[in-house]
Order: sequence, then C-alpha cells, then structure tokens
Amino acid sequence: MRAGVIGAGAWGTALAQLLAADGAHVRLWALEPDVVEAVNRDRANPLYLPDISLNAGIEATSDMADMADRDLLLVVCPAQHLRSVVAQAPAGVPLILCSKGIEAGTHLLMSEVAAQAQPRSPIAVLSGPTFASEVAKGLPTAITLACADAALAARIAARIARPAFRPYLSDDVIGAEIGGAVKNVLAIACGVAEGAGLGLNARAALISRGFAEMTRFGLARGARVETLAGLSGLGDLVLTCSSTNSRNFSLGKGLGEGQPAAALLAHRRTVAEGAFTAPVLREAARASGVEMPVVEAVCALLEDAAPLPQVIDALLARPIRAE
Repeated sequence: MRAGVIGAGAWGTALAQLLAADGAHVRLWALEPDVVEAVNRDRANPLYLPDISLNAGIEATSDMADMADRDLLLVVCPAQHLRSVVAQAPAGVPLILCSKGIEAGTHLLMSEVAAQAQPRSPIAVLSGPTFASEVAKGLPTAITLACADAALAARIAARIARPAFRPYLSDDVIGAEIGGAVKNVLAIACGVAEGAGLGLNARAALISRGFAEMTRFGLARGARVETLAGLSGLGDLVLTCSSTNSRNFSLGKGLGEGQPAAALLAHRRTVAEGAFTAPVLREAARASGVEMPVVEAVCALLEDAAPLPQVIDALLARPIRAE
C-alpha cells in the first residue's frame, strides 16, 4: 500500500518516518512551503521535529493533488481543521485519522467529521500513548488501530507495524477517539497540579477521577469500557499526564504557575489540542447530561473565569459521593 501523510507537524512527520523505515516511498503533505523545502532538501523538519534525520523515502509536497496516487492516507492535522483538509483529499482512499479532538459547534468526533467531508472514503482511527520524537527514533510503542472493517484494519496493520511499533486492533472507533480527545483536557489539569506544586497525590487523583469522567462520557457516546481502559484511553492518559513532553501538560503547568492562558497559547507554534477541545467537550458533556467537573475546572482556567485557588477549592468542596 502506497502511503501518504497529510500534515507535517511533529506527529505527522514521525509517522512518515515510521512508514518509510523499510525503504518505502511516503508522500508527506505540508501546509508550510519552508517545511516542504527542508524535508526535500535537508531530510529534516527543524520546525516541528528537530534533531531527527528523515528517511530518504519521504517526499514532501504542498499540493494535495499529489496525494491522488496513494492507497492509504494518514490524516494528522489539527482537529478543528480536519473537515476542510479532508474535503480536499482524494475521494475513496482509506483515511486513517490521527488527530484527537471534537469539532466545535457540531460536537462530532473526527471519524464523524471525515464521514461527512469524504463519504466515499473508508475510515480508521490510530490513537494511543505516543510521543512523536520517540516513534521517530524507533523506540518501543504500542497503539490502537480502530476500524469497523476488520479486513481493512488487517491490511493497514500489516503496512504500519514495525518491530518497535505494535498496533492492537479494535472495532470501537468511537471509544478510541473519545479516549484521545478527553485525555488532552485531563493532561492540562495534571499540568496545572504540577505547576501549582499540588503534589503527586493530587496528580494521581486527577488521573483516576479524570478517567472516571472519560468513561462516563464515552459510555454516553457509545464507547466500550474495555477500549477506554486500553491504550487509546487509559494508556494515553497516563502518558500525557506525566511528562512535560506533552504539549497539553506543558500548557497546564504554565497555568499552574500563574501564567495567563492567552499568553501561553499565543506563543505556541504547535497545537495544544486540549485547549480547543475543553470548551467543546464541556458543551457536549452538558448536552449528554454527563458530569465532568475536572473538565469544567480546566475550562474555567483557560477562560480566566476564576483564579486557580478558587478552582481548586471548588473541586475539593464537591459533595462526598461513592466512587
């Protein structure tokens, strides 16, 4: 299967590196002309994935028409731009969605957005605990590949699997997506705890209670518990809630240190998806009657609706209830 990657940020570039590791030709679509030039001329993407020498099989382009000869397209663009990007992709080619989020306004997951934008294209989702730099370096990684079509999932898995990159198959597309979207918001909360010096007890509480929120919301949207407890849910949650390598954790750490959200977001070239997902997730949860107090707290901090001590006190003062 001739593979293409749409989106040349850190994760998209790392996936292109992975797919080209066996000498295969991989076409990488980038929005920025300077990224295209750097990949083709210097075998590097210093803007998004510095210090990684890219495989010779990667060819970058900024023309979506160049993706028409691909048998498989990995879509790795910011979640709020996925609809417009997918609409430009060649019709009928299987799309593997690697973006994590919920569309503003519609509350649709990425697979639902893609199905509207490209109704003729089969859809799969790739999600799980992955830092781009580690995948690009060939460090051991396991990930969920979710697809309703078992035969297509098997073909995709055969194309992307490597000795150090192990996909686990699932047919629960919704569950895989919800885990990836919600964990970004919860990672901000854990970063806040780190930045505010609240301690490891607080972080552990946020991870576990955040997972409970993820599960409630996932079940309301039709996800399965075992998916949420797997790589694309709990696995990804643990990773992104534990390291400043996570853009979302790093954003939360800045908030916990007292920096305003607007300033933190203004100086970022890379996207902290949780900042955009949080208010959409809050709206979707309220519409579904799902209680998500940690998500509500993150929104309050991102919107500067309340000072951090007040937000923390509100969480701790919630009524005692059964776990």
